[in-house]
Amino acid sequence: MRSVTARPLKTSLWVLACGVASACMVGPNYHRPAAPTSPAYKEAQGWAPARPSDAADRTDWWTAFGDPILNDLEKRVEISNQNLAASEAAYRQAVALVAEQRAALFPTVSLTGSVTVSHGGFSNGTGTTIGGNATTSSYNVGAGASWAPDLWGGIRRSIQNAKANAQASDAQLAGARLSAQMELATDYITLRQLDEEKRILDATVAAYAKSLAVTQNKYKAGVAAKSDVLTAEAQLASTQASDADLEQQRAKSEHAIALLVGQTPASLTLPPAKWALQLPEIPAEVPSTLLQRRPDIASAERLAAAASAAIGVQVATYFPSLTLSAQGGLGGSGLGQLINASNPFWTLGATAAETIFDAGARHARVQAAKAAYDQAVANYRETVLTAFGQVEDNLAAQRVLGGEQVFTKRATDAAVANEAITLNEYRAGTVDYTTVATAQAAALATQTTELQTEAYRLTTAVDLIAALGGGWTAPTH
Repeated sequence: MRSVTARPLKTSLWVLACGVASACMVGPNYHRPAAPTSPAYKEAQGWAPARPSDAADRTDWWTAFGDPILNDLEKRVEISNQNLAASEAAYRQAVALVAEQRAALFPTVSLTGSVTVSHGGFSNGTGTTIGGNATTSSYNVGAGASWAPDLWGGIRRSIQNAKANAQASDAQLAGARLSAQMELATDYITLRQLDEEKRILDATVAAYAKSLAVTQNKYKAGVAAKSDVLTAEAQLASTQASDADLEQQRAKSEHAIALLVGQTPASLTLPPAKWALQLPEIPAEVPSTLLQRRPDIASAERLAAAASAAIGVQVATYFPSLTLSAQGGLGGSGLGQLINASNPFWTLGATAAETIFDAGARHARVQAAKAAYDQAVANYRETVLTAFGQVEDNLAAQRVLGGEQVFTKRATDAAVANEAITLNEYRAGTVDYTTVATAQAAALATQTTELQTEAYRLTTAVDLIAALGGGWTAPTH
């Protein structure tokens, strides 16, 4: 039998056709929010306005430092780092949610089947059956479908929301990857810095031991005071203690690297190596081409898009909903009757619903969605501002440290030369040992400072690469 007359069915189909034809989607259409901009960096020229692009390709930027071991470790981060594995799983989850939302655009179809067997007659209480002893069977096979057409675009806005969130998740995955790569590069630089510091301290300990031997001989010869011997012993012991402490610092850096590549500290050993890291030359055009590829900017912009779509989802609840349904099938008292289709049945239905009063609940949800969008826009703009600041900071650091390194090199050369001169003068008896100790301490301090400045300049280069979003390689010329 028919559950609705032809007129209501035609009316429902007309409403559906109008809704599909108009492709109505209530709520605001998203446009990328305006962000604070500047025609150029204060510290470098060549900057262009940010245009977040989380789909941009990123290359192995760490190869610019010229260390094969670092290159190998960085490749293992992508495969074994568990934080990246978690971020990748979150991205896959977000993609699955997009597919789930998109499925709501299509009808839901179901199949049903039933068998009923009944036995007739009843007992009169004396053991006699009244009404016969018949057994009857009923078989039914049917199919049903229901569909809630997206007349006002609520489902399509939900898809937009889920898609933007998935894109934000993809950008967050890229950000997590870049963060892990950056942390590994920084830890590796620190490891090699400690190797070089130990080389310097080992050489210094050997030199101090020789100075102590010279002082002891002069004391035995009666041309040096006991205080000179004690000063030399104290200086040697203090330097030996500092030398031993470097082993503990190095172990911590090595352990941190192991965790970043997904290994236990016991399973990774990085033998000491010479200081051979190269300072990459960052092209002047980098700010104009790569700031737009920062993952955090891309993520913040996509979250703003998702928040905009969420407004449309809530606005759609102001309007009536329509659900169309249909069922049909075959029935009979035997399987043969089902095959012969002797008893077909079908029903069509259309249901419209509209909320008349909800005490302002829908209005409140719309206002909350708009506030969430305003928050997302503010977060996006703040992310852009923060990015500009980080790039400026690191460009300034690169410039200042470059000049500072020239002076530390001069200071080291002078202090090492002075150490050699004063030691010869002490052996000749023209200066006291205090002068020698002072010169030796100055030489050690300036060598350490020069190394630290060079290492800091390298880590600042890593920070600058991360601030620019990664993805560039060293020039080939």
